[in-house]
Amino acid sequence: MRIALFPTCLVSHFRPRVADCAEAVLRRLGHQVTRMGEGSCCGQPAHSAGSPAEAGQVGRLWLGNDLNDADYVVIPSGSCTAMLRHHLQHYLAPQEQQRLDELRPRIYEFSEFLVDVLEVEDVGASRRGRGAYHASCHLLRDLGVRSAPLKLLQRVKGLELTPLEKYDECCGFGGVFSVLYPEVSEAMAADKIRNLQASRADMLILSDAGCLLQIEGALRKAHSKRPSVLHLAEVLAGRSEEAHG
Repeated sequence: MRIALFPTCLVSHFRPRVADCAEAVLRRLGHQVTRMGEGSCCGQPAHSAGSPAEAGQVGRLWLGNDLNDADYVVIPSGSCTAMLRHHLQHYLAPQEQQRLDELRPRIYEFSEFLVDVLEVEDVGASRRGRGAYHASCHLLRDLGVRSAPLKLLQRVKGLELTPLEKYDECCGFGGVFSVLYPEVSEAMAADKIRNLQASRADMLILSDAGCLLQIEGALRKAHSKRPSVLHLAEVLAGRSEEAHG
C-alpha cells in the first residue's frame, strides 16, 4: 500500500524519532511510506482553545498537503486523528468539507491502522522489560480505540505488560488545557506518576506525543529517571538484536 505518514507538529518538533519508528514499522510490513506535512498542524490546539477561525485556517493548510495518491493517511496520534476525522469539518467551507469527506475514510491512527486495516498484531518487535500502558484520552474516547495498542504490545517479544491503576484517566495535557489550567494539569499528572511508580514498570507506553511530553515532564520535575516514557511506535520498532544485545 501507499501510505502518507503525517508526523504531527508535536512529534516533528519534540520527538521526531516517533515518526521515524512508525515509518520503520510500516516499511517492515512491506508498504511504501512518504511523509506529508512535516511540522504542520491539524488545527487541534485552536479547536481545543475555542478559536474556530484559527482552527479552520490551519485545517485548510493541512488539506493543501500533497498526499502523493496515498491509499491511507496514518497518524501516530489519537488526538490529531480525531481532529481530522471528527472535528475539522465544522470549521470548513462546503468545498473544503467535500475534500475532507473524500479523505476521512482513509485517515487512521497508527495502532488502529495496524490492527483494524492491515489486520496485523505481531509486527516482529522485541523489547525486554516491564511495561505499563496509558490510554490517551482522544484515542480512547474520541476514536474508541481501546484494544488495538494492547494487542500489539502483547505480541512484543520480551515485554512484560503490567497493570497501571486508572490507566484510562487523563494525564492532564488535554491540548491547551495544561496551559489554561496549569495547577489542575500538574495535579492530574502527579496522580498519574503515583500510579505509574506503584506499578513498578520500567517503561510507560502510550500513543500520543502530548501525553508523552506531559508525563515525561512530570517525571523530570519529580527528579525521577524511571520509568522511561515511550510512544507505542518506538516500542514496535524495536527488533530482537535490541532486546537481547
